[in-house]
Amino acid sequence: MSKVNIPQLVSILKDILPIGFNALHEPNLKGNELKYVTDCIESGWVSSVGSYVDLFEEKLAEFTGMKKAIVVVNGTAALHMCLKLVGVIENDEVLIPTLTFVATANAVTYCGAIPHFVDSEEESLGIDPIKLDAYLEEITIIRKNECFNKLTGRRIKALVPMHTFGHPVNIELLVKIAEKYHLELVEDAAESLGSYYKGIHTGNFGKIAALSFNGNKIVTTGGGGAILTNDLEIAKMAKHITTTAKIPHKWDFIHDCIGYNYRLPNINAAIGVAQLENIDYFLTSKRKLANQYIDRLSNVQGLSVYKEQEFSESNYWLNTILLDINNIYQRDEILTELNNQGIMSRPVWKSLHTLEMYKDCPRMSLEGAELLEKRIINIPSSVLLGEK
Repeated sequence: MSKVNIPQLVSILKDILPIGFNALHEPNLKGNELKYVTDCIESGWVSSVGSYVDLFEEKLAEFTGMKKAIVVVNGTAALHMCLKLVGVIENDEVLIPTLTFVATANAVTYCGAIPHFVDSEEESLGIDPIKLDAYLEEITIIRKNECFNKLTGRRIKALVPMHTFGHPVNIELLVKIAEKYHLELVEDAAESLGSYYKGIHTGNFGKIAALSFNGNKIVTTGGGGAILTNDLEIAKMAKHITTTAKIPHKWDFIHDCIGYNYRLPNINAAIGVAQLENIDYFLTSKRKLANQYIDRLSNVQGLSVYKEQEFSESNYWLNTILLDINNIYQRDEILTELNNQGIMSRPVWKSLHTLEMYKDCPRMSLEGAELLEKRIINIPSSVLLGEK
């Protein structure tokens, strides 16, 4: 197989991208963001209650096709609450991909639970369902409709698939695995607002899901996240415990359980409402850019551009180059040259099982994820780049 011609790669990217520095993913704030934030300031409703919070939740639920959305302060808080709401408790194990952002594992530990790392596949960049099923068949036992790890004796409570860079994982197979092993399925949809699996928006396949609106996401509120669910009782409890578990009263302070101050301020929700008004445009623009990359970079030997699978529609949050296996030694050289040329590029996250605080956690063989980590390069993916 041929090695990557780095000057050719740089030349093509420069031809696609605008002249000057190109960030990995910048927010697009050209809509009604300033108007709605000004309204918040002039009305005085800038904190954790206000009409924009309610409207943002309504619009999110409508867009994703889910019954309820509860907005919170960030995506990690959303995932933390999702895990608590499905019953993850101290000393439980939670199955998560090692190839994900560290927040996925951190949310597990906030519950006092233990991340249990599983492998990823090249086809979806997400959890490998075939390998996972074989692994669980070997190491688990079902007792009283609960799954236990025969090696540690701990309960395995939940499975958390993550839709990597906005590309839907093979969620149908993972739903079947969750049912087979009596696991709660919690979707980490932080990166996949606007992505669909067989026409259904991500987040709809488990009992509950988490979104992120960090500054680099396709829709941003500066910071922020959301809990998505079709279970109205879970939605009610989610709203309650993320707003300090305070019982409504005209003047008294009564809290009926341990709650969390995870409320999204109205001023941030106002930005989110304006962003959602333009999400169709964002998705169209990002798809144009992705198609340019796929078309033009097909001329570069030694790599490929990751594209959505036949069963999915991706938001193409971060466009991704996959180096051929024989060219993984070129990754850092390519990253250095692209960044030197003003083309901001990044490797994927470090596999979580290699981080100091998680290195002793249970895990299956992780060859697929470890190889993907060496092959992945993310390239500029901002909405405005699709306008060129």
